[in-house]
Amino acid sequence: MFWFLAVAMVVVVAAVTLAVIGGGENEVLPEAPPEHTVDQLPLTRPVGRADIDALRLPLAPRGYRMAEVDDVLGRLGAELAERDARIAELEAALAGTRTQRHGAPGAPGAPLAPEDEPDDVPGEERDR
Repeated sequence: MFWFLAVAMVVVVAAVTLAVIGGGENEVLPEAPPEHTVDQLPLTRPVGRADIDALRLPLAPRGYRMAEVDDVLGRLGAELAERDARIAELEAALAGTRTQRHGAPGAPGAPLAPEDEPDDVPGEERDR
């Protein structure tokens, strides 16, 4: 009985090994394509908070798929860098506008110097 079980076990192991390894050109078990979901972040507009909240990355046997997480983080990093550059550009333009507006005394829109302020402003009492 022992020899029968030992021979049966060797036959089963050999059959499984041949099935997994395959026999040349005809693969018994074809290569399974990796699960790769389509990027769920919008391509036609900037990524918003709701997009990040709705994002679900696929799970792997030991956590998240590193390639998926790297792709999403790379995309978010690029969008944040683009937004930071745009914010810096707008702040520089705003500072330039403020400098032009408040730059030269006597220019239209520039604040009056204390000696140029009118002495009698109706409805206002001045401390002297």
